[in-house]
Amino acid sequence: MNNPLLRGLTQSRYSRRDAFRVAGFSAAGLALAACGVQGQKAAPPKADAVADFWASQKKNGQVVFANWPEYMPEDQGPLKQFQQATGITYEYKEVIQENADFFGKSEPQLRAGQPLGYDIIVMTNGLQLAKMIALGYLVSLDHKQLPNFAANAGAKYKNPSFDPNNQFTIPWQAGVTGIAYNTKYVDEDITSIQSLFDKKYEGKVGMMADAQEIANFGMFAVGVDPDKSTQADWEKAGAKLKEQRDSGVVRKYYDQSYIDAVAKGDIWLSQAWSGDVFQRQLAGEPVKFVVPAEGGTIWIDNMAIPKGAANPVDALMLMDFMYKPEIAAELTEYIQYVTPVPGVQAILAGKDDKDAKALAESPLIFPSDADYAKLRSYKTLTSAEESVFNGIFQTITQG
Repeated sequence: MNNPLLRGLTQSRYSRRDAFRVAGFSAAGLALAACGVQGQKAAPPKADAVADFWASQKKNGQVVFANWPEYMPEDQGPLKQFQQATGITYEYKEVIQENADFFGKSEPQLRAGQPLGYDIIVMTNGLQLAKMIALGYLVSLDHKQLPNFAANAGAKYKNPSFDPNNQFTIPWQAGVTGIAYNTKYVDEDITSIQSLFDKKYEGKVGMMADAQEIANFGMFAVGVDPDKSTQADWEKAGAKLKEQRDSGVVRKYYDQSYIDAVAKGDIWLSQAWSGDVFQRQLAGEPVKFVVPAEGGTIWIDNMAIPKGAANPVDALMLMDFMYKPEIAAELTEYIQYVTPVPGVQAILAGKDDKDAKALAESPLIFPSDADYAKLRSYKTLTSAEESVFNGIFQTITQG
C-alpha cells in the first residue's frame, strides 16, 4: 500500500506490541530470571574508561541495524539518505520480534563476550532492557557524537528513569497507553481512570492481559506513581483490580483484539494504545482516546549499541542522523507512533498533504504538554521484586 495512513497501522506491529506486553512476564522471561543471569551485574563504567573506549574507536564505513518489523519506511529512505550523506553502508535487519526472545538469544553470546553481529539494537523499556544495562551488555554512549539528539530530542525523552542521562540508550519511537471509548455507546466525556471501574459499565470494560499494563492502571487508580511504587502499593493496586474483576465490570482481558471489540461495541471502553485509536479515527470509526487525569503509561523503544559491536562510531552516527528533524518526520509519516523529536510536528503541518496534516494535528501522535505531565513509565524491577510483582498482577488476568 502506498499510503501509510491507510495500510492499517502496522499489522506486523500488532504482534510487536503483543509480544512486548507478554515479554516482561512470560514463561521465557521468568525462566531467564531463574537461570541466575540477574546475579552477574556489572559495575558501572568509569568515566575515564568510557572516554578511553571511544578515543580508541574509528569510523569503519559500515553499520548493521537490528530492529522490529514495520519500523522503517519500505523504501528505507532515511537509511539511504544516511549512506549518501556519510558514505557509510548499512545492513538493516528486522530480526527483533519480542524483547524476551531477543534477550534470551542474545544473552548467552554477550555473557561469553561474543558479538551479536549488530551495531544497533532496539529494545523497549522494561525487564529485558533493564537486564541488558545491569549486566553491562550495552556500550555507554559518547554524547559528544550525538549533537542532533542534544539539539532536537524532546525534554521528555532525555534522562529517563530507566536510563538516567541516556547513558546507554536514546529513543527510537514511543507510544501511550490510555483509555479508548466508543462514542456511539458512551454519552459522556471519559476523563478519569475510575470509569474503568464504574459498575454502570458492567461487562462493557476491557483491560489488557499484560501484568505491567494493568499494574500501572491499578496504581493510577489508587493514586500511586508506578516509578516510585513499593510492594505495599502493588498489593493495594492488586486489590483494586481484583475488585474490578470480581464485580463483573471487566468483560475480558485482551490482547491486541481489544480495539476491534471497542470499535464494534462489544465493549464500550478499554485500556488502549494511542496508535491503534489513531488509525481507527482515520477510518472514521467512533472511537476516542484519552489520557486519564490520574495518569497514563508511556512506553519507549530505544536504540542501543550492544557490547562487542564492530562499528560503534558508525552506529552513533546513524543513531544521531535519525534525530535530524526532516529524517524524523519521514519516519513519523510511515511509523505513526509518537516521535521523540518535537520539531517534526511543524514539518508535517507545513506540508501540502492532508495526511501529513492529520498526523501533525493528532494528540495521539503529538501528545499535549498536559498529557505528557500525566504520563509515567513502567516500574523498573529488581530480580527479587519481579516474582512478587508478577505474583500480584499476573494472577488477576489468569484467575
